[in-house]
Amino acid sequence: MPRPSPPASFEGAILPRQTTPRTVGFLLVPGFALMSYAAAIEPLRAANLLSGQELYRWWHAAPGGKPVLASNGVAIIPDCGTNTERAADIVFVCAGGNPALFADRSVFAWLRRLARKGAVIGGISGGPYLLAKAGLLDERRATLHWEHLPAFREAFPNVAVVPSLFEIDGNRITCSGGISALDMMVAIIEKDHGRTLAAAVGDWFLHTHVREGFGPQRMDLRYRLGVADEKLLSVLRAMEASIETPLSRASLARQAGISLRQLERLFRRHIGHGIHRHYRWLRLERARQLLRETTLPVLDVALATGFASASQFARAYTRAFGVPPSRTRISG
Repeated sequence: MPRPSPPASFEGAILPRQTTPRTVGFLLVPGFALMSYAAAIEPLRAANLLSGQELYRWWHAAPGGKPVLASNGVAIIPDCGTNTERAADIVFVCAGGNPALFADRSVFAWLRRLARKGAVIGGISGGPYLLAKAGLLDERRATLHWEHLPAFREAFPNVAVVPSLFEIDGNRITCSGGISALDMMVAIIEKDHGRTLAAAVGDWFLHTHVREGFGPQRMDLRYRLGVADEKLLSVLRAMEASIETPLSRASLARQAGISLRQLERLFRRHIGHGIHRHYRWLRLERARQLLRETTLPVLDVALATGFASASQFARAYTRAFGVPPSRTRISG
């Protein structure tokens, strides 16, 4: 089957199509996710190789200009620090770990200068957290890795957060990380140089199905938890969607269309414990994320995860994790 011809127009492209190479900068923050970074830079190399032209150039920056370690310990030597003025068409911030702890104001100022000079600013995995801290996502639509979504929503209510693979909102690009960075870069290459080259890049990496940006980040619950029962799945989805205002067990049973006793049996058979224990664990896990990644008072965290008081929350949290909420508190 012949490859499709490039589309005649590229309305809404991030940047106008041109023949001169585009320069892409990567700001690598200590603890960045190596897989996300590789999935973003390798498609650029492949585009150059497959086209036989230098379509993209790139450089790397790191805070302080020193070698920067990825989350797995691999070190990358940057070309510059964030006190150096570098030109770029697009700059991606790659971050992992707990991006809420990053608080280098000179880096935020550097990103704002790049934005003022006309660079498209992007964030990958935890990178959007840094963009929001720099004030670069105000009133924008954005995404980031699902692990950081609850805390991000609490910390930055003026950002329209969506749980998608990647988001392109004007001159801001955000990506949830992992292999979704490959989907994002294929989309950018298509906007820049056409569908034929983009398809060839995806093919090069054995990526047989390039996903749209609005696709879901997480594996469906049936695969994540190994559950096939549709009634139980409907209840599990409702529980994950109702953390701040927990649903009663009777309401969950009515939603499933079965008796409470039958629902309890389903939980014990497929999940290994009862409804109350599972729901409490979901809420406490959300609370731990909020404590790690926001500066919300403990009472606010308690209320955001469905507890009636700080004392009730503290008791449940200490029983579950062996330490009080104050010991998990954000420290940066």
